[in-house]
Amino acid sequence: MDIIAVENLVKRYDDLLALDHFNLHVTQGEIFGLLGPNGSGKTTSINCMLALLTYDRGTIRLFGEPMDPARYDLKRRIGVVPQQVAVINELTVHENIDYFCSLYVSDRTRRRTLVDEAIEFVGLEEFAAFRPGKLSGGLLRRLNIACGIAHKPELIFFDEPTVAVDPQSRNAVLTGIQRLRSEGATVVYTSHYMEEVEQICDRVMIMDHGRALAQGTCDELKRSIKTGERIVVELQTASGTREAAASSIDKRELDRLRALPHVIDVALTDNLLAVSCEASEHNLTDVLAALRAGNVRMGRITCAPPTLNDVFLEITGRELRD
Repeated sequence: MDIIAVENLVKRYDDLLALDHFNLHVTQGEIFGLLGPNGSGKTTSINCMLALLTYDRGTIRLFGEPMDPARYDLKRRIGVVPQQVAVINELTVHENIDYFCSLYVSDRTRRRTLVDEAIEFVGLEEFAAFRPGKLSGGLLRRLNIACGIAHKPELIFFDEPTVAVDPQSRNAVLTGIQRLRSEGATVVYTSHYMEEVEQICDRVMIMDHGRALAQGTCDELKRSIKTGERIVVELQTASGTREAAASSIDKRELDRLRALPHVIDVALTDNLLAVSCEASEHNLTDVLAALRAGNVRMGRITCAPPTLNDVFLEITGRELRD
């Protein structure tokens, strides 16, 4: 069943077209990733789905029902973890979670259990009596998540939940999201951190300028582009050092590489030579043979499949913006 069904959604801000006939379908029990740069329309699309913004055209159905501002029955089944930390500084961790949970659950006995479970879920047991001003950025993010999921929502929107947090807290957030899915929740996860989306999402949509440019599993997206692999060669000088190694390869060798079958691009940065290729069984063999023919001294060599960044770059012609 489609938990989210968005059809031909159009949203304008005066002359700015924020959503351009945007379509989205998310099925029950999946983690769906919205990948795109800032300003691509991710947050606008979510706010429209939550009936926090009006829109000019299109339809939105959640849980198979039309969504509008008065559908409080649907809103009680939804959790939101916004990009900006949204907590009350005058309340403790426990009081914050209890307050936000009370917006959905009126029974105090039931709410006490839910709040305790949310605190345990995000690992804030030792900080339950702390006020937000005493928490680090990573702990604040965990509190933000607890406030959004304490009422056990069936559908949860995470909008850039790991911005400006340390790697340890980021891993805790991602692990927690996967655990929510294992407990039955459907998750929409927006980010411009491609490695996170690749790590946790079942399907991914790449969007920009309010339009869906491509969608599918990460493997499907990678297979859809021309880039097959990226070969990186560490260059060395005659003495075996890396200093000024770039001078050990001249334009003839670079042109020889560019002329190879299946080579898309050749880039030289300091002592690293990067060769992007179309999918082929012999790319690495051909590249190394060309370098040996030019007596180019090589150190470490790596060969990696395409990434979501390669997908985005090929589709849009530019890298993701921070």
